[in-house]
Amino acid sequence: MSDRNWFPRVSQQRIIGLTGGVGMGKTTVSNYLASAHHLPVLDADIYARDAVQPGEPVLQEIIERYGPVLLLPDGHLDRMRLGEVVFNNPSERIWLEQRIHPYVRHRITTTLANLAGQSPIVVVVIPLLFEARMTDLVNEIWVVRCPLEQQIERLMQREVEGSHLNRQQAQTRIDSQMEIERKVQRADVVIENASNLEALYRQVDAALHHPAAVQSSHPKVGHEVGHRVEPSDRPHGTTQAIASIPTNPIASGHAPASWQQFA
Repeated sequence: MSDRNWFPRVSQQRIIGLTGGVGMGKTTVSNYLASAHHLPVLDADIYARDAVQPGEPVLQEIIERYGPVLLLPDGHLDRMRLGEVVFNNPSERIWLEQRIHPYVRHRITTTLANLAGQSPIVVVVIPLLFEARMTDLVNEIWVVRCPLEQQIERLMQREVEGSHLNRQQAQTRIDSQMEIERKVQRADVVIENASNLEALYRQVDAALHHPAAVQSSHPKVGHEVGHRVEPSDRPHGTTQAIASIPTNPIASGHAPASWQQFA
């Protein structure tokens, strides 16, 4: 049996860590969990945006490093321009994350503490759940995925600071993250977002209410919705799962992407 309980006892809060590749549909899933199932949702991207608001120390450090050229006329961070900097330079991306990740972790842990005993299920959306080594904050991991071409198209349709990404920019952001199959291997539940919303929501409902009863539709992968990942399928327990991620992301070729607000 895994160190992390698959379906917590009634007395134990179920904390779902929702993650996946950039542009694969995490927000669609989290919005559905909040609106249809009325679950509290903690969003790491929102906390990351808070970290760079005017007056915050992190924003001041960014401006000291890159200059006021990264500020918009209203004093807010030009996220599109910062994204161009960090996605083209892994060392700068790591510098930025070393300032944002502690802030995000603190906000998540504080909010979870406040919700203890108030809600039996809490959803925590963390795009860089594995890369930022935050798996210890949750006791159940859901990964949302879709085919690569669909992911690229969604990223190109997304508007960031009034602009759209071209294909090369979208691919750069995808390449900067851990491969989706590596995330799938560490997941308790995999949500396939390659069809329509109805199909997506059915999977979410099934994973939420009957995780052990839903069988994998892709035996080759063996980690689909509701399929429990046995110790033989992935590292045993949270500590080993975290340790399995290379300490040096540059040397491994998988330097973590920054939070999605810079994507």
